[in-house]
Amino acid sequence: MRQYHAECPAQPVPLDRRLPQVRAAIDGAGTYRHTPGELAFGARVAWRNSRRCIGRLYWNSLRVLDRRDARSPEEIHRHLCTHLREATHHGRIRPVISVFAPDTPAGPGPRLRNEQLIRYAGHTRADGTVLGDPRNTGLTEAARRLGWQGTGEPEGPFDVLPLLIETAGDKPQLFDLPRDLVLEVPIVHPECPAITALGLRWHAVPAVSAMRLRIGGVDYPLAPFNGWYMGTEIGARNLVDKDRYDLLPAVADCLGLDTGSERTLWRDRALVELNLAVLHSFHTAGVRISDHHTESRRFLTHLAREARQGRSVPADWSWIVPPLSGGITPVFHRTYEDTDQRPNFYPADAERRPPPAGCPMG
Repeated sequence: MRQYHAECPAQPVPLDRRLPQVRAAIDGAGTYRHTPGELAFGARVAWRNSRRCIGRLYWNSLRVLDRRDARSPEEIHRHLCTHLREATHHGRIRPVISVFAPDTPAGPGPRLRNEQLIRYAGHTRADGTVLGDPRNTGLTEAARRLGWQGTGEPEGPFDVLPLLIETAGDKPQLFDLPRDLVLEVPIVHPECPAITALGLRWHAVPAVSAMRLRIGGVDYPLAPFNGWYMGTEIGARNLVDKDRYDLLPAVADCLGLDTGSERTLWRDRALVELNLAVLHSFHTAGVRISDHHTESRRFLTHLAREARQGRSVPADWSWIVPPLSGGITPVFHRTYEDTDQRPNFYPADAERRPPPAGCPMG
């Protein structure tokens, strides 16, 4: 409360009146309700404090959708669809957060089993291999146990999973995402038709939904938020990690690289070309994305702005430095203060005082 009133002093209820109101609510009910202004400020500062996010320069532009009065799974689903529509914005991706009811002494708030609003299924085949995203095999199996029949087409590597919405006292319920809300970008290489022929694609909005938002001691277990993608998140992690799509060997084969020795640096060369394809594809499709060199410079701009306001910037070096060409980005050659500042986002299933994690950039 003191931080909010210090940074946003023009409030209809001054701090010396608001603090007794909060204390009285806690004494009576064990919790209190944030005003819309407090909620919006807390959500934006939580992004500002997210130590693993390189894209915090834009924290004050976060659009906050107050959904605390939504109760039924059907109403929550409608609001999540609205979130995707407003965030996608015809490819001009906007930072958005939707904040649903908090946990209270009277009962828990709603939750979502999905790690992100848009996730691709991982279909486990009879021989133990996975078609799609291996990270999501558990969620895929959970959806099938609840009655999901798939997308209505033959199983593929990019089948969008339904949302599993859970409210207090009820089992999770399935809701499909309307196809017109899931903007996807086909991955096309500007010079290598063989990479294009792999038939890759990725969704445009990285809306993280497995983090709880903590503001002033109040936990919001369902507060999906998004920025836009940095290219390496797709081209150097999602499509490349061994426990994800593991596509570097296939890309190297498309490029005709010698994979018989690590000295040929075939992994590095394939990685660069895949990331080039991702950036080229999003740009050609008119979908907002950032490259890691630009975003690294913008992060230093953010550090300078915060310093002028007398604020420190918590950061986890291992997450801030991009997974591609890290040593030639400016964020590599410095240290950061890795502290837990609040408000913040925390893993949904963590203890009451977990280390902060997560990145609204996706």
